[in-house]
Amino acid sequence: MNVDGSPITMSGTGHESHPCERGNCEERPRRYELTLLRALATQFPNIDSALAEIARLSAVLTLPKGTVHVISDIHGEHKKLRHVINNASGTLRPLVERLFKDRMDPKEFTEFLTLIFYPAEVTAQLEKKLTDPDALRCFARKTLRHQFELVRVLASNYSLKRATQVFPQEYANLFAEMLHEPSNGRGQEFVDAVVDEMHRRGRALHLIHITGRLIRNLAIYELIIAGDCWDRGPRGDRVVDYLRDQPNVSFVWGNHDVAWLGAGLGHEALIAHVLRVSLRYRRLGQLDEGYSIPLTPLEHLARTVYGDDPAAHFMPKSSGMRSDLIVARMQKAAAIMQFKLEGQMFARNPEWELDHRRLLHHINQAEGTVTVDGVKYALRDNLFPTLDPEHPYELTPQEELCMARLKYSFVNSQTLNEQLRYLVSHGAMYLRRDEHLIFHGCVPCTSEGEFLPMPVDGKLLSGRALFDSLERVIAWAMEQRQQRHLDVLWYLWSGPRSPLFGKDRIATFERDFIADKTPHHENKDPYFNLVDEPWFCEKVLTEFGVNCKQGLIVNGHVPVKIDAAESPLKKSGKAITIDGAFSEAYGDHGYTLVLGPEKTLLAKHHHFESVESAVRDGIDIVPSVSVIREWDRPRRMSDTERGEQFRCDIEMLERLIELYRNNELAQDEWRPKLRS
Repeated sequence: MNVDGSPITMSGTGHESHPCERGNCEERPRRYELTLLRALATQFPNIDSALAEIARLSAVLTLPKGTVHVISDIHGEHKKLRHVINNASGTLRPLVERLFKDRMDPKEFTEFLTLIFYPAEVTAQLEKKLTDPDALRCFARKTLRHQFELVRVLASNYSLKRATQVFPQEYANLFAEMLHEPSNGRGQEFVDAVVDEMHRRGRALHLIHITGRLIRNLAIYELIIAGDCWDRGPRGDRVVDYLRDQPNVSFVWGNHDVAWLGAGLGHEALIAHVLRVSLRYRRLGQLDEGYSIPLTPLEHLARTVYGDDPAAHFMPKSSGMRSDLIVARMQKAAAIMQFKLEGQMFARNPEWELDHRRLLHHINQAEGTVTVDGVKYALRDNLFPTLDPEHPYELTPQEELCMARLKYSFVNSQTLNEQLRYLVSHGAMYLRRDEHLIFHGCVPCTSEGEFLPMPVDGKLLSGRALFDSLERVIAWAMEQRQQRHLDVLWYLWSGPRSPLFGKDRIATFERDFIADKTPHHENKDPYFNLVDEPWFCEKVLTEFGVNCKQGLIVNGHVPVKIDAAESPLKKSGKAITIDGAFSEAYGDHGYTLVLGPEKTLLAKHHHFESVESAVRDGIDIVPSVSVIREWDRPRRMSDTERGEQFRCDIEMLERLIELYRNNELAQDEWRPKLRS
């Protein structure tokens, strides 16, 4: 109080009354809206430009929806992935057949099809073969005319803006001209003039190459990878590199993806894990050649500490330059570090309730036994040169030095870091596309179908809220690298309530050290049985905002046993698993789900020999295709999630026009003119 008893005013001290107390709350939304619309005004500076964009978007909504391709569980098989993308999961070949098969002899058609699928390799061969200038000019004229026709057919399903976004930047104007090639006043001479000039400059084959690549890019509106780019197969790094070259790719993260994400961000248990798996399958090229991560520290540990260890149960799955024995010892050394580091992690995350998975202190080396879940089992490998029974979860000085050097290499790998940033920036825990709900693994639940909670940042979350929260945690882990968020990445890899894993445990220790297969068993989440029930699928679809009557759940993660005639479509008819064992290590099959305007197709792929045989012999993986869904009418852009965004854009443009007309924003001037 003042000396006269009046209240002390706080003006100028930073303690003024809240704006709401002064009656200004209604002004805030208006000011926020003006700020947003000011940015929009830089693109559409007057009424006419905004009206033109509204008209364009309204027209785009009438176009057929783009064809979305969904592939899951690639697991390092970069060569097979490339062929599946090149032939648009088998959907490009029928179009080429319809347009050209009756106009070409069989040999010419096969050569043209191979050129479409592998433009870089075929043009490289042609450069050596077509040494006669006139023969090259003749070939280029004929081939490019056919290619441009194919480009026009594919581009007709797109808005001009969308199509030109796919065009190679340097040749965008040229390809835009080619879209109008058959119009009046333009004929064969128009294309010939283009070809002749490129030929004169020595770039005719280059134009054929980039046109072939454009055809592939136009054939797929969006490519969705439903998880697991790495592990088992040879080169996860090349998988991601190839996907980065595609024009419109989205990811739904899988548990193998987050394992590599955690390793790249320096989570030591996940570093040990990805090293162990890479050594088990002898996939070392992606480490040393792909990511410049030397294995010298681990090899030194194996030679000095495990030098007398036969490591009989750690032999790699294939042969290579290093001896099988040293690779086996390296794998065992990585495994022991993994178990130690996981034990430390379980101790600092008691809310996970995984103390029963800390097994090292249950080893009795004198007896040669280990106790798992209260049952004592004989160890088939009782050599633990780095295990201190008094402190079983502490790394030895040699292990600490080894891990420190490996961690430095992982964290400082420029290629790995760039790929992981791409994966996170283009990824999500789930996606909705055309009434399809796409995620990698499962929605953790009880046997009665109740969604199970998982602890995230001190909160128990389930269902869609869990997925949304985990998506934020992954983004935070990428930017902040806090230990608690990195630990969540491990839990997503193999935690019992992880939506990306879906089992009660991962029994790595038991498979490595116990001959008795009883403790090897991993119980699946009830989700994988309940998706056979229509009521449960409808509950999941509703939870994620998808039409429960028309919707379809799409996930990978669990390989479909194709050789045992298992169906990927569940009994409910409302869920489908598209992990077709893409990797050779899993079965060398594979699925693509193709979401087209008229129907949803499942393409089943088979063994792919090699790029070389495909180019040399014209061999194509011709998938067997089955219809999963048919729509009453062809779906348009207005029926899609992208269409929803377009309608929101139209609403914003209409509001912008209203502000222009009311003179609240000045036309042809980006700065707002605020009225008092």
